[in-house]
Amino acid sequence: MTTASGAAAKSKSSRRHFLSAALIGLSPKTDKPIQGGFADTMMPLGHRLRDRVLGVTFQETVRVPLVIVGAGIAGLSAAWHLDKRGFRDFVLLEMDRQAGGNSKWGENEVSAYPWAAHYLPVPSKEVKLVHELMEELGVYHDGHWEERHLCHSPQERLYLHGRWQEGLEPEVAATKADRTQYKRFHDQMREFEQSGEWVIPVDNGKRTRRELDQLSMADWMRRNGYDSPYLHWLVDYSCRDDYGARSHQTSAWAGIHYFAARGQQEDKGPLTWPEGNGWIAGRLIRKLDRYLRTETMVVRIRPNGTKWRVLTPKTTYETDMVIFAAPAFLLPYIMEDPPRLKADYSPWLTANLTLDRWPEENASNVAWDNVIYNSPGLGYVVATHQSLKTRHDRTVWTYYWALADGVAKDNRRLLAEKDWTYWKELILGDLSRAHPDIRQCVSRIDIMRMGHAMVRPSVGFLFSPQREALARQTGSFVLANSDVSGFSIFEEAQYRGVQAAEKSLRRIGR
Repeated sequence: MTTASGAAAKSKSSRRHFLSAALIGLSPKTDKPIQGGFADTMMPLGHRLRDRVLGVTFQETVRVPLVIVGAGIAGLSAAWHLDKRGFRDFVLLEMDRQAGGNSKWGENEVSAYPWAAHYLPVPSKEVKLVHELMEELGVYHDGHWEERHLCHSPQERLYLHGRWQEGLEPEVAATKADRTQYKRFHDQMREFEQSGEWVIPVDNGKRTRRELDQLSMADWMRRNGYDSPYLHWLVDYSCRDDYGARSHQTSAWAGIHYFAARGQQEDKGPLTWPEGNGWIAGRLIRKLDRYLRTETMVVRIRPNGTKWRVLTPKTTYETDMVIFAAPAFLLPYIMEDPPRLKADYSPWLTANLTLDRWPEENASNVAWDNVIYNSPGLGYVVATHQSLKTRHDRTVWTYYWALADGVAKDNRRLLAEKDWTYWKELILGDLSRAHPDIRQCVSRIDIMRMGHAMVRPSVGFLFSPQREALARQTGSFVLANSDVSGFSIFEEAQYRGVQAAEKSLRRIGR
């Protein structure tokens, strides 16, 4: 049994490990100036919503049959489907100045770059909605993917024991026993894949192995005799990368889903662009611009008989139907008796580094995705990797860090309290392990803080009666964010948005 004092000690210990791991390899500062700052506007705005200090000066009341709250991929997908079905009497409200949610992007004089989601795995033929959208956007036609949208080679590399290797599965110094476990693990994942349970969207699977949700991925590996430290690192890295959680925090069902749900594709993937999934979001935004109201924060949602009132600082929308496509953790701050999704959310930090020159290695060896073994971060992707230019003197690297160690709320507080210099030093210190001259290369670092970046498929969450009930929810108020699926991935966000749109059309009678 863990006492309260024991839990506090464990939290402090985890936090010390988190900070000390990040500081390894920190080199002395140089005189080279590095510009930058925080690029996020959502964190302070979200805190104002949480603290209920937003002013409300209603100037008009608008009657509209349907309101979509949140213009991330779920909200954009709901609007996309409604528009395709010929229903166009709705509004799409977004609190940020830029729609896209976790597919937001930026751009400077060097390149466009992602702020979060940076790729879309090549979907299997069963993921029909993604195929439909990609065909509409010209990415897929006549049964083939356009090569210019597929990730160029080299795709992935890992910095391990002082040198880079191709691929993320550790090979440098791997023993015969390690490789034997790699093969057995991948064979077992293929068996899971063929079972028909681990699919995308998750609602389409058989979902019979519910007991695996009551076990962590780390425990599942130990119970199945996997003790290779390299394999444990790879699985833990995968959980951090997709879920923002360590393998001991992640449901074994979800951990298996990472490896077993996507199948084997004939086309090399993933699909990616300099701005990441912002390429997709940008095209949806242009198509749906007439419905979109950015910088429009919903401060209250109230029932009004059989209808709803959606209140923003300047406009009240009276509506028959609400699709809530924003993350569910916001609901208690804007509704009196909201549907509750008891979920954990992962805090993240993303940084875009502008490099005036490449580090002292052949730039042609740099992959699209570059990972450092045993780093607290997740590595970086190169925004200019997809360019057809033969030479780039300057480039942009997008660095990802899921703050998975310790208690999430403590890490959210850390994100809010520490200044830009603090995070800049940690990022450069981490990268200097593989690139000792990184400080002489970087001229600017812009940082995005996301306190609730994605839902975590924690142990027991995916098959909880509460989550499953919300996934089946009907009525005039429907949740559509991917957190209802338990997986913060493009395909689930699109699926939830389209499902909510279909429910709305049936409800409204169109």
